[in-house]
Amino acid sequence: MKKILTSAALLLSTTLCIAQKVYAVEYASQADVKVFVVNYESQADVKVYKVDYQSQAGSNNGKWFFTSYASQATKKVFFVDYASQADLKIYFVNYESQAGWRNNAKKALMY
Repeated sequence: MKKILTSAALLLSTTLCIAQKVYAVEYASQADVKVFVVNYESQADVKVYKVDYQSQAGSNNGKWFFTSYASQATKKVFFVDYASQADLKIYFVNYESQAGWRNNAKKALMY
């Protein structure tokens, strides 16, 4: 029983520590996800809040930490020029509490 509880606690803590670490690549072919920044919140699939520290990043909840190196990121993104080219439409918000998914069908793109 003790081993089961320890294993469950370890699994849960590992899952919660997965941060949404993102790296912006230079070429579309390098990206896991192509994103487009929309002008209005209502057009977005996810509302993104850029955090200052990796420890503040969420686990696929719209709080993104932009890494300095691609190897540190969980997802590599490429910012496209047109909405039709994008896999995911994002809107940058000013407050952490505003971050989150608007279109849960696209949520799998960032896992």
